[in-house]
Amino acid sequence: MSTDATYITFGIDKIPFELRPKRQESHRITIKVKPDCQVIVFAPPSATHDEIIVAVNKRAKWVYNKLHIFRSQQEYIIPRQYISGESHYYLGRKYVLKVIEDSKAKPQVKLVRGQLQIIAARNIEHRRQLLSEWYKQKAFEVFSKRLDQLLSTAPWIKERPTIHLRAMRSRWGSCAVNGKITLNTHLIKAPTACIDYVILHELCHHSEHNHSDKFYRLLNQVSPNWKQVKQYLDKAANLYLMT
Repeated sequence: MSTDATYITFGIDKIPFELRPKRQESHRITIKVKPDCQVIVFAPPSATHDEIIVAVNKRAKWVYNKLHIFRSQQEYIIPRQYISGESHYYLGRKYVLKVIEDSKAKPQVKLVRGQLQIIAARNIEHRRQLLSEWYKQKAFEVFSKRLDQLLSTAPWIKERPTIHLRAMRSRWGSCAVNGKITLNTHLIKAPTACIDYVILHELCHHSEHNHSDKFYRLLNQVSPNWKQVKQYLDKAANLYLMT
């Protein structure tokens, strides 16, 4: 399976896509368009480059229309200005941001009676950095606690994996061959059920490294409602990934 020239042709447009291997048992080539406008093509290892290109170009109009819908939705998302009145998310709940300008006070972020307060000077970039660091700190605390609680449902894990954080635009988590789990910092904005699903997904990769039928059987066993949670995350991606 070749991965060069990975784009879909529609008229004069060339739409890039990411090619990912599909579980061995399935011979179909499938396409997914995510709300962040990422196009992913899943193909079995036996598929040739020409077969993949023919398959994706047959659905070029569908991909183009989906991208048009998601891009239209993004036009209504106002970029963050980090000013009072903005909405920000934490563990699935929406909080109103309150900026307290005080050059003498210690810069900090805290939750106070349903408000997300930033105490800082007027510099917008400083506010953004403060909130980003706060999210990162909370993410490490919450993700670590959730991992510890979920390990009991994953008896195939012999040694507690380490968690690493990274702000990502196209995925919620990943699991390296050496077992290192990386979670998207923005995931802390989603409900706990979403965090649990992503952690369990990566824990399943400790047993099954690809998305085989065995992997999905294991995921169904430890997270029976994962499809609904994943669907929610996909739809909410624009809200939670916005910086």
